[in-house]
Amino acid sequence: MRKLLVTGAAGFIGFHLCKRLLEDGKTVVGLDNLNPYYDVQLKKDRLNRLKSFDKFHFVRLDLSNRKGMENLFAENGFECVVNLAAQAGVRYSLKNPHAYIQSNLVGFLNILEGCRHNKVKHLGFASSSSVYGLNTKMPFSMHDSVDHPVSLYAATKKANELMAHSYSYLYALPTTGLRFFTVYGPWGRPDMALFLFTRAILTGESIQVFNHGNMERDFTYIDDVTEGVVRIMDKVPTENAAWKSEKPDPGTSKAPYRIYNIGNNRPVKLMDFIAAIEEALGQKAVKEFLPLQLGDVAKTYADVDDLIRDVGFKPSTSINSGIRKFVEWYLAYYKIRALSPICPHLSHFVQRRQTEQPNE
Repeated sequence: MRKLLVTGAAGFIGFHLCKRLLEDGKTVVGLDNLNPYYDVQLKKDRLNRLKSFDKFHFVRLDLSNRKGMENLFAENGFECVVNLAAQAGVRYSLKNPHAYIQSNLVGFLNILEGCRHNKVKHLGFASSSSVYGLNTKMPFSMHDSVDHPVSLYAATKKANELMAHSYSYLYALPTTGLRFFTVYGPWGRPDMALFLFTRAILTGESIQVFNHGNMERDFTYIDDVTEGVVRIMDKVPTENAAWKSEKPDPGTSKAPYRIYNIGNNRPVKLMDFIAAIEEALGQKAVKEFLPLQLGDVAKTYADVDDLIRDVGFKPSTSINSGIRKFVEWYLAYYKIRALSPICPHLSHFVQRRQTEQPNE
């Protein structure tokens, strides 16, 4: 592939995917609007890492800017597009629902139109394990119906899958939806549990433990996610000849369309997750137990049989290994003294890094 577009390039997954593609020698155009949903400086620091590659080109643009998106597609010759830009966060969707419609629906339509009119060979797009909503059959399978989301965020991700399918059917545009399961790792999002818990433990503040600790998540390390995405993007979907309209398979189609789970296939109890952070930091957490929050689900668990069969890959990074790598990055990035012998090379005293969030 001569040139790829990755949207959300300054985001957590987008940054890691761009870095991997650039290391593989690809030419990457990275798009981001650098919105202030979380620390803009963190996003800029990610971008600065990417800008060290000659084949990386950054475009600051909002997906909902129709004319800007039309020009971007017309002026480049993207063979492949990976849409990772979105308004993220289940809980934030309870406070600011309009942001999700503008970014996740209007913005995604502009992506679909750009791909349609400019002969893009494959569109991959981020969906989420949140789409499984009220489903309780485990592990979650993309061959099961997902018609009962419990948050607007999840509903927009389900809508993305339906929108993509319609374009695959109408215009023979190959599209692949990627349902990510609780991605974590270095350069992660500050609004995610691992980041919040690590910061609180280091400052002696309490951590909020929802559903009284009775939660399980299929935590998936960022390098595993990146590997899965790269392999899937190299596999352009085709029609499923066995698809039957009288018993439709939600994960495939008679159109060139596929859905994949990218998860560790190994749910971790929330209390075990917290214990792994405590071990890596060498410090105990002060816990505040709370009921289940609106929009949350108690357990996620990914069926990855199709991922293994189609691209020969299964995520495998253990939670202890992944959290240890995150903690090492966190301490180095924020220049904080390491408390644990697990991070001996960071065990010196230094000043905490002060970050500013510009009004952008």
